[in-house]
Amino acid sequence: MTGTRSNFTDPKLVRSLSILQPWRSAAALAFDWLVIAAAITASRHLPGVWIYLVAVAVIAGRMHALGVLMHEAAHHRIARNRRLNDWVGDALIAWPILSTVQSYRQNHLAHHQHTNTEADPDWAAKLGDGAFMFPLQAWRLMLQLGGYLVAVNTVRELRQILPRLNRNNTASRSYRAVRCGFYLALFALFTLTGTWRLVFLYWLVPFFTLLFMFLYVRGVAEHFGGLNYEGEMGGTRTVLPHLWERMFFAPHHINFHIEHHLYPSVPFYNLPKLHAALMKDGSFRSQAHVTHGYSTGLLRECLSASAPTVPSLKVEG
Repeated sequence: MTGTRSNFTDPKLVRSLSILQPWRSAAALAFDWLVIAAAITASRHLPGVWIYLVAVAVIAGRMHALGVLMHEAAHHRIARNRRLNDWVGDALIAWPILSTVQSYRQNHLAHHQHTNTEADPDWAAKLGDGAFMFPLQAWRLMLQLGGYLVAVNTVRELRQILPRLNRNNTASRSYRAVRCGFYLALFALFTLTGTWRLVFLYWLVPFFTLLFMFLYVRGVAEHFGGLNYEGEMGGTRTVLPHLWERMFFAPHHINFHIEHHLYPSVPFYNLPKLHAALMKDGSFRSQAHVTHGYSTGLLRECLSASAPTVPSLKVEG
């Protein structure tokens, strides 16, 4: 998809779907935090380890949802005012999940501009990694997922991701001071209220375990496992999730990945409409790799003996 602009639908429709409705982003953000609060409250007042484990899964799913909203902020899709977009994206979305909008934006926009080539930082980082070479045997996939449950894979990925995100850090001193103040204020609050145990149980545990497992599954779905890497859309997949999968693997319509790559100006809440419009075009239907279900269609494609390994590192031009 590098450097392309496809006309699978009426440009006027794309422009209309690209009009921002900031209240919808605000509602999604409020929903994510309310669900996190409800999960913590339920777990604290209802006994049983199973209630806690469900809460961890729900919280990790909403952390993933916050990550998707950070992705929206990186595309300036949260608010019309760009300064407001970035400050909301940082203070209420990115900083709580230990990231920043700007560092994510630099990495992600390079991914859009150079998708599946040596200049794509996401692609280049995964080449040669056995977790992204397909087909995977079922036992190896289970081992990979289990590695997230004990945080081993998460730590390994953070050691690889953080230097890449911070490589071209251009944040001003004032920005760094505000971010540092944010974390110091939280540290003081948790210390004064004696809530560090809750932070560990309900934030750090889901962050270091299930969140990164969900991100791994989504990362595979978007650009790996059973794709042919030929043509404009050959290396990207859209997944139509089952209802329960939307909670964990596809919050805020992030599953419409082909559509997002073709028309990144369209905010998340209009991606289903964009998908419906694109599916009316015969050329799009014939080229698009659309899979039904993460736990069904995607799993079959990744385990299939016919699933190609990722190609050699590609050079643009």
